[in-house]
Amino acid sequence: MRIHKGDQVIVLSGKDKGKKAEVVRAFPAEHKVILEGVNVAKRHAKPTRATQQGGVIDKFMPVHVSSVALLCKSCDQPTRVGMQMDDGVKVRICRKCGAAL
Repeated sequence: MRIHKGDQVIVLSGKDKGKKAEVVRAFPAEHKVILEGVNVAKRHAKPTRATQQGGVIDKFMPVHVSSVALLCKSCDQPTRVGMQMDDGVKVRICRKCGAAL
């Protein structure tokens, strides 16, 4: 999976289409990511020792990787990710402008 934690992405499909968000957590085995402020669900929680306050909380639910595109920092466009070898190290590159991500 070529999208990692901390990457800026744009949502391509679904109810949050067009939103820009940051990847909070990635699940490579499931091909899913959790994005900040996208795909929010309401969950009812009981008060526990860890969380003293109960009630309705907002929870960010996972989104499939195929429905997001990485935003390039240099050209600020949604792009596909390419791989390139630099001095024996794999580096992700932008397919549009060729800059390192």
